[in-house]
Amino acid sequence: MTDDAVIEISNVWKIFGDNAHAALKAIKDRGLGKAEVLSEFNAVVGVADVSLSVNRGEIFCVMGLSGSGKSTLVRHFNRLLEPTSGKIEIEGTDVMALGPRELQRFRNQTIGMVFQNFALMPHRSVLDNVAMPLEIRQVAKNERMRQAAAILDIVELGAWGSKFAHELSGGMQQRVGLARALAANPDVLLMDEPFSALDPLIRRQLQDEFIKLSKILKKTTIFITHDLDEAVRIGDRIAIMRDGRMVQIGTAEDIVMHPADDYVADFVAGISRLKVVHAHAVMQPIVAPIPADAPRVDEAETLSTLINLAIDDDHPIIVQDSGRDVGVITRADLLRTVIEGTEVS
Repeated sequence: MTDDAVIEISNVWKIFGDNAHAALKAIKDRGLGKAEVLSEFNAVVGVADVSLSVNRGEIFCVMGLSGSGKSTLVRHFNRLLEPTSGKIEIEGTDVMALGPRELQRFRNQTIGMVFQNFALMPHRSVLDNVAMPLEIRQVAKNERMRQAAAILDIVELGAWGSKFAHELSGGMQQRVGLARALAANPDVLLMDEPFSALDPLIRRQLQDEFIKLSKILKKTTIFITHDLDEAVRIGDRIAIMRDGRMVQIGTAEDIVMHPADDYVADFVAGISRLKVVHAHAVMQPIVAPIPADAPRVDEAETLSTLINLAIDDDHPIIVQDSGRDVGVITRADLLRTVIEGTEVS
């Protein structure tokens, strides 16, 4: 595990069925595909040879269509599902080596999980729901209620602690679920499509709140989603899965500008490049004298800002890194970038 990595998984396979290990051996020895594994072994490949590393404080989005294996994968981090094969390390702990008691403690102290369906206890108040992880940890009642109330304040539900789940809207219930996951102060958050069941407006509001919260708490987060726009808004990096395999991992800009294959290219074809692509990805080498009055921008400036700048100024745009001129962008470069990101019928 690298110095910055909090999570590192290597060659993880999950095959569902009574003949999982025989199926895996056949896959490795004979190169069987998913259909052949199902036909020959009556087994289903859920996750296929996935390796990845997640850095401290990073929001790592895993996305794909229904059946791609993303929700199956996230349940391996805390061993809600047991992998057929592979290695999982979190904060230097070999998760696969933990016995039942150690695993229970690990789940309670190191990992918080937020589900799509909220999973709140209807007979408990909001405050009691949030305090549950601390109760399991046998924290004294007054102290766990104090900590739960502080977390409710962070998610802006401090006045709702005495209410019950059925008295809250869907968006509020999901914030309670997030507060409960945060109450035990875990190192890692696992979020399995937490906003997908909500209306679009509420979903966007919660995305914004989560982004602000993440900047404050800096929790290492695995965020599962089928929504590319959500992944682009939230993720520091994005992983795209297909048929249980990891197809590409990178920043939104990497994936939009350099898709690994036709599947990824189709996947990102409809995404707007304006907020995703930055100056360093568009710039060309400086080969001609630079006009003294040419506009200058930082290499992290977005395509949207570059286009507005080019509208108002006829000069090429000079890109800088730490005050040093490192590249140039012309109107033709900007136009080419926009056109290549647009589906042409």
